Amino acid sequence: MVTKRPEVLLLVGMSGAGRSASSNVFEDLGYYVIENLPPELVESVVESNDVAESNKQLVLTIDARDGTAQDALNKSLERLSQSGVLTRMIFLDANNETLIERYEENRRPHPMGLDSLSQSVKNERDQLKPIKELADLVIDTTDMNVHELRKRIIEGFQGEATNQDLKISVTSFGFKNGAPRDADIVLDVRFLPNPHWREELRSSTGQSPMVRNYVLSFEDAEIFLEKAKDLIDFLLPRFTSEGKSYVGIAIGCTGGKHRSVVMTEEVGGWLINEGKDACLLYTSPSPRDRG
Repeated sequence: MVTKRPEVLLLVGMSGAGRSASSNVFEDLGYYVIENLPPELVESVVESNDVAESNKQLVLTIDARDGTAQDALNKSLERLSQSGVLTRMIFLDANNETLIERYEENRRPHPMGLDSLSQSVKNERDQLKPIKELADLVIDTTDMNVHELRKRIIEGFQGEATNQDLKISVTSFGFKNGAPRDADIVLDVRFLPNPHWREELRSSTGQSPMVRNYVLSFEDAEIFLEKAKDLIDFLLPRFTSEGKSYVGIAIGCTGGKHRSVVMTEEVGGWLINEGKDACLLYTSPSPRDRG
């Protein structure tokens, strides 16, 4: 059996060519990303993350505008190779006109900080020319939007990601406290009768068998679960094809205490039984919250 040598991806390139957008895609693919790293710290960061002894897939975005960057990178890459770590450098580029146009559209100052935007771009290109010549892969984003860049990276690197299993969280919450900001799917179960108005159920949560039986006794609850499962079944493979490694499902009722908890248990339990890598999360409602 041939053992694959551990590999580190280095993202470098022109400002405005898509380094930040690319690093976000690699994160979605399950890579561990560290941004804006000076070249002289590459070797120590790789060693501290124990890349040579683990399966961690590391992406480092490098700030290579300093005049000493080429020498620092060369030394780091040589020493990493000697220690058994492969490195691959990806250079993101675009023509000067496109880079200038992107900065003008976003009204951001160029990091080179010169009086003229065009001169800033030209000077950066001159400084990065030796780094570009070291690159294993150059991606020209001149004619790409952010979605096309995402597709290009997914097509090139998704098959190399070792952490391909989609991780799913199912969270109960109360709308009175706001929906989780990182949720990809938000489901509202406030249409179901509220156990809060049943005195014998009010103090219990959706994890109580009595509350569960009450909520699930309604035909709408059964229909909701059937349609929610159909929706999730439809969306999960499409999230995967977009390169996502994590999906958050949030189920809400008024206070996050009764109905949402029951449905979180039902949906989360179904996903686990289907063999998905799912976890269940619960908010902590106040005793006065209404289910």
